[in-house]
Amino acid sequence: MRLRILEAAKQEFANHGLAGARVDRIAANADANKRMLYYHVGNKEDLYLAVLEGAYEKIRAEERELDLEHLDPPEAIGRLIEFTWNYFLRNPEFLALLNTENLARAKHLKRSTKVKSMHSPFVEMIRTVVNRGVASGDFQVAVDPVQLYISIAALAFFYLSNSATLSVIFGRDLLSQDAKDERLDHMVGLVLAALTGKSSAIFGRTKPAKRRVQLAQTV
Repeated sequence: MRLRILEAAKQEFANHGLAGARVDRIAANADANKRMLYYHVGNKEDLYLAVLEGAYEKIRAEERELDLEHLDPPEAIGRLIEFTWNYFLRNPEFLALLNTENLARAKHLKRSTKVKSMHSPFVEMIRTVVNRGVASGDFQVAVDPVQLYISIAALAFFYLSNSATLSVIFGRDLLSQDAKDERLDHMVGLVLAALTGKSSAIFGRTKPAKRRVQLAQTV
């Protein structure tokens, strides 16, 4: 029951924001009643926070499955970028939830007792990859892992959240498959060029399915 409620609530909050979301619709879509909803989760703001925490838990859990610790550092960063891009594409409701909470200036996230603890291992995972890259000579400098991840997420998030206006401004369909492939190549090339000091041309202009092989061969 709780899982059904949270899934219905995620869709409701993603589509309507916190202010526009309706508990009646959430209960109906979860095949529950409001009494059961309040029993399992709490009031609307408690439900929203539970959805937000669940969204972060989901992406962090999938990132742990990437096995970055056992990849060569450039390949590990390339895989992280590719995963982040594709995760955002597959989960537009995650971006919608982030937009809602940022408009609220993280008011609800500040109440969370879970979010900080779930992010610490993720930061350490990136730090380990970066430090291995410096030790092996693949990377030039041990960049701050938080700054690195924010840059990776921003390269994907800005593009997707502004694709409608940017498509009009630049006269191209930024959500066509070719455009999305080109964007991913650009992000991988840009970040790895910054880390390695090598031209982004080495890393870009490949189809996503071929990228990991090229990274292993050229770095």
